Amino acid sequence: MITTVAVAGYRSLREVTVGLGRTTVVTGPNGAGKSSLYRSLRLLASAARGELIADVARSGGLDALRWAGPENPGGLTGRVVSSVHGTVRTGPVRLLLGVASEDFGYAVDLGLPTFSEAGRFPHDSSIKAEAVFAGPFLRPASTLVDRAGPRMRQRGSRGWEVLPDGVATSRSILTEVADGRLAPEVMAVRSMLDGWRFYDQMRTDADAPARATHLATRSPVLSPDGASLASTLATIEEVGRRDVLAAAVDDALDGSRVAVHDVVLAGTESGTGGLEVVLHQPGLLRPVRAAEMSDGTVRFLLLAAALLSPRPPGLLVLNEPETSLHPRLLEPLARLVSDAARDSQIVMVTHSDVLADALVREGADRVHLVKDAGQTVVEGQGVLDAPPWHWPSR
Repeated sequence: MITTVAVAGYRSLREVTVGLGRTTVVTGPNGAGKSSLYRSLRLLASAARGELIADVARSGGLDALRWAGPENPGGLTGRVVSSVHGTVRTGPVRLLLGVASEDFGYAVDLGLPTFSEAGRFPHDSSIKAEAVFAGPFLRPASTLVDRAGPRMRQRGSRGWEVLPDGVATSRSILTEVADGRLAPEVMAVRSMLDGWRFYDQMRTDADAPARATHLATRSPVLSPDGASLASTLATIEEVGRRDVLAAAVDDALDGSRVAVHDVVLAGTESGTGGLEVVLHQPGLLRPVRAAEMSDGTVRFLLLAAALLSPRPPGLLVLNEPETSLHPRLLEPLARLVSDAARDSQIVMVTHSDVLADALVREGADRVHLVKDAGQTVVEGQGVLDAPPWHWPSR
């Protein structure tokens, strides 16, 4: 289970360390930094796929992502933001991301490239330092693998071993696993990050992929845009938690029953070939097809399919799932999340206090973010309350 997420120098997250429980709900007013925390988790996951530098570039590069406030706010905390105008940076640009589980942790320090590193691509960021460590936070005795610039080393039975070829500053040490050169703990961290699952692009509009028929193939994991809704629900019914799905739909949608019908896809040979989601509602003589469902109904079915995946992820992250949902669906959603947390750790970012309160009643931890002099802080978290954390040295 993930115990700590740490971010520094990223947009309004000048220095934030958050402890995570089995289910964690992140709340706060608009502009408090909720989306930044969500996106920092996405960036961490991209390191496992070797896409960290590219994802930073796609987000506008370090100039767009880095902390825009003063280098050392100090006594500015609690004062108006205009009072920081005119401050001058003296230290290097740093964007730091880190995560720790009950077994291992990972931290990375991104900065601007040197002239020789940049070449024709001065807007690409550079990995200045990284570390894979054992335990809840980085310290010298727990470090397993680290790098400073291109120089990389790992701890062996006889002490530190420096890898002779080093690693390019455009590549993470996590991607070096493919070369078979690094300790198995690095593979464990890579697998952990690569297994995270995110949902923030599930469409419910009239042309949403979830409303269309889907090729009849087993789909234990809902696609990010929800296109595989029909096949994922069918897979849940076949090899997953059919009873939990039925109870959740009955609970949320006034005694309705969801079903997946076989349909003929155009251009296929005789037979079925496709699947379509329908909803049997009390009092109606025919089922309601996906194209006829309300946005809220489609959204709830998408969330149910994501949460009840027959192949549950280690960490499932939901961003504003309450969008399009009627308030009466929030309590059933909270119960569904609580049930799914038996198989996956869940982080949910939400604007809805009703949903957050319902999740807390189900046992979730709540992290409330607020702004203080332009920087995001965890409300009520004092200096000694934050989980211990240390960054790797450049």
